[in-house]
Amino acid sequence: MNDLTDAELITRVLAGERNAYRPIVERYQNRIHAVVYGMLHNAEDARDLTQNAFIKAYQSLKDFRIESSFYTWLYRIAVNLAIDHCRKTKRRKTSAFDEALGNRDDDGNLMELHHVENPQKLLQRKELRDKIFAAMDELSEEQRQVILLREVEGLSYKEISDVMDIPEGTVMSRLFYARRRMQAVLKDLSG
Repeated sequence: MNDLTDAELITRVLAGERNAYRPIVERYQNRIHAVVYGMLHNAEDARDLTQNAFIKAYQSLKDFRIESSFYTWLYRIAVNLAIDHCRKTKRRKTSAFDEALGNRDDDGNLMELHHVENPQKLLQRKELRDKIFAAMDELSEEQRQVILLREVEGLSYKEISDVMDIPEGTVMSRLFYARRRMQAVLKDLSG
């Protein structure tokens, strides 16, 4: 079943074939988790919200338009859950950076770390990651989301527009101001 398209799998699920949803989960769980983790900086919360996103998508599958991109639809569900979670908890937490966050294979699956470095380089990387997370924490939720979608997920402006349900011009504006804000914060942290 893994070689079927999203539309084919969804059609099977809607026809009552529940096990057809599993390949969809396997196809996208790592990518969804990476983005949610990038927003929350908390691995346990990210796992829970990733699972909740797939459950919510499954329960709402009858409302999904087959001709649309399932990934974009699922992504919007996950990001909205993460935003709601942030609003409810009203906390911003940083934790150790998951180096595998940006290392993905062609299917979007997180790859194992591919190198071992000396302790000095590891410390330098940790310090840089801490500075990047501190800069990300200075962004608004909307700016952080657009940075993650563009820079971590590599989505196009059109895809980000679809995911966030905003015009492409707003995507470009938020991305511009988010990058500018991050540069200023990183400069302050380094200087």
